[in-house]
Amino acid sequence: MSHAPVDDVELIGDEELGGGEPATEANPRSILSPAQREALTAMLGDGVRFDEPMRRHTTLKIGGPADAFAEPSSAAGVAELARYCARVALPITVVGGGSNLLVRDAGVRGVVLGTGRLRGLSLVPPSTIRVEAGVSTGKVLSLALKNDLGGIEFLGGVPGSIGGGMIMNAGTYVGEFKDVTTWVETVRLADGEVIRRDNAACGFRYRHSDLPATEVVVAAELQLRPRPRAEIEADVRALRQRRAEREPKKVSSNGSTFKNPPGEFAGRLIEAAGCKGWREGDAVCSPVHANWLVNTGRATAAELWMLIGRVRTEVERVHGVTLELEVKVIGEA
Repeated sequence: MSHAPVDDVELIGDEELGGGEPATEANPRSILSPAQREALTAMLGDGVRFDEPMRRHTTLKIGGPADAFAEPSSAAGVAELARYCARVALPITVVGGGSNLLVRDAGVRGVVLGTGRLRGLSLVPPSTIRVEAGVSTGKVLSLALKNDLGGIEFLGGVPGSIGGGMIMNAGTYVGEFKDVTTWVETVRLADGEVIRRDNAACGFRYRHSDLPATEVVVAAELQLRPRPRAEIEADVRALRQRRAEREPKKVSSNGSTFKNPPGEFAGRLIEAAGCKGWREGDAVCSPVHANWLVNTGRATAAELWMLIGRVRTEVERVHGVTLELEVKVIGEA
């Protein structure tokens, strides 16, 4: 089924810019006008949901409603959405695959952009992989393994999608994205411009990059190297086993909540400060791994945020170290 581009939708007067009755019973803070809802539906079809609970789209299973949750199926669709939101002054927030993310309980105003439908993945022989932002790290690793290509064994310990991994320069002790990325392609939210940066221009460093928050990652290219499959499998198996031994079971989480300070481990500092097992409602500082602050049932963002504050304060009191969040926090309280 095809959908008309938003520029072909007939809108009367200034309705496109706002007004009307934006709020709904499910989402009383919504800022979307009826005309904006119609325009987004015309543009994205079933790729947009309104008043959508963000708990359905985060690994923590926490978060209030997004006024609109949009998942374009191509980079061109992302650019079109960006241009529309800029034209009608709708805020747009990028969440990627929803990992490493805490969405506050009142949700997110405007449009939340997910990349889950950007699923392109291909091998350019002999050893280059091109991948779109919504592809899972596991699928990229499987393609590399199938073709006896090494260099991204670290993905065995990294959940989530490629787009978020690029922004965070995700990795493990055996490597990270900066080691294999040749270029990253983004769409600038202000005007829909497509931008390609080489590795150096991305500014990759520990769990961070210089990829601007005003852009959304849509694709990347990875340069790998031939390696015997048995060696690749051994490294991946070791990473996954290590993660399984340290990972809390049957809970929703983002993985690590805080970045490791230079020369230290956040988990060790939190455990030594006596925070393991601390609880605010269903938000718990995991007794399995202290740097995993998890949702054991129906935790709210407010509960988890309170627990984050308590842990951070205690670590600073005991160790004199201020922990920096690894997770991104968005939305209204």
